[in-house]
Amino acid sequence: MWIALIVCLLLLTVNVVIGVYVERKLSAFMQDRLGPMEVGKWGLLQVFADLLKLFQKEDIVPENAQKRLFLFAPWIIFLSVFGAFAVIPLSSGTFLQGSQTEMGLMLLMGIVSLDSLGILLAGWTSNNKYSLLGAIRSAAQLVSYEIPLGLSLLCIVLISGSLNLQEISLQQGIFSAEPQYLFGLKGLGIDVTQAGGFLSWNVVRMPLFFFLFIIYFIASLAEANRAPFDIPEAESELVGGFHTEYAGMRWALLFLSEYGMMLLVSVLGVILFWGSWYSPLPNIGSVRLADWTNGEPGTIYATLIGFVWLMLKSYVLIALQMWIRWTLPRLRVDQLMYLCWKVLTPFALIFVAISSLWSLLM
Repeated sequence: MWIALIVCLLLLTVNVVIGVYVERKLSAFMQDRLGPMEVGKWGLLQVFADLLKLFQKEDIVPENAQKRLFLFAPWIIFLSVFGAFAVIPLSSGTFLQGSQTEMGLMLLMGIVSLDSLGILLAGWTSNNKYSLLGAIRSAAQLVSYEIPLGLSLLCIVLISGSLNLQEISLQQGIFSAEPQYLFGLKGLGIDVTQAGGFLSWNVVRMPLFFFLFIIYFIASLAEANRAPFDIPEAESELVGGFHTEYAGMRWALLFLSEYGMMLLVSVLGVILFWGSWYSPLPNIGSVRLADWTNGEPGTIYATLIGFVWLMLKSYVLIALQMWIRWTLPRLRVDQLMYLCWKVLTPFALIFVAISSLWSLLM
């Protein structure tokens, strides 16, 4: 257990270092700039210089703030993200498969929902009206977008018949204990279990899930406070949002949580829709691409290569999040709520009905 906790903490830390550098370079490329160039080769040491600066900054607490709760709020936000990784299967082997609870997906949603409590606490205890406004906006956004997000997860549960994330992962490839049919249609009689690859992924097993993934992805942007849903942190309107009064490493902890949430929703999206830790390469006749690129179940090679596949797919989604941030303008509050309640939620409910019928008839 302790090894798994250390692995998750290292994963979050490395993710922040890589994520911050890549986002700076990616945004610079999109805006025809150079980005970090001075500190280290190609600016590779800029992130470490920033961390060193934050370590040295004074941890300032406003005079009229509720000190204990003010200092504890960033930890609630961080622990809600960190704790959610407990049920995430990072590979096929027992070493990185996470908790095997049968209610894993529900437990994950319960842990992540504590994030809004920490944000509200951070804004309220700061004794700053701008922080409070940012916290209220953030809570309204998170509570609203958890509904289409939860409904999209429900659709996966209906098709997979399980809340266990490792079981959902196993169903999408050559290690599945149950036969998997092309496009989920038993009537076609085309068993793709031994073929594996992308043919067994949930977006292929139920082709309409590609559109469901779009709903999930939009809602996950809002959950991670990423643009165009970064209204809680709108500098032009709210100075800096719910973390206005935070400085030094507590401020860094909040952004460690943001990048951790980006990784969490990306990994979860890959697990639910894009084949989890399975290779995208199928077996074609005697050319056993799926077997070669997944390894034998339970071996060290299978564990390591599964982790690599999961991270590669996840970072494609993270890069997409960054691309959207530097492309689309920030939404207004009314546009944000309209999109959630009048667009995403009704369509998610339609997908729940379709998934129910699909699981019964197909």
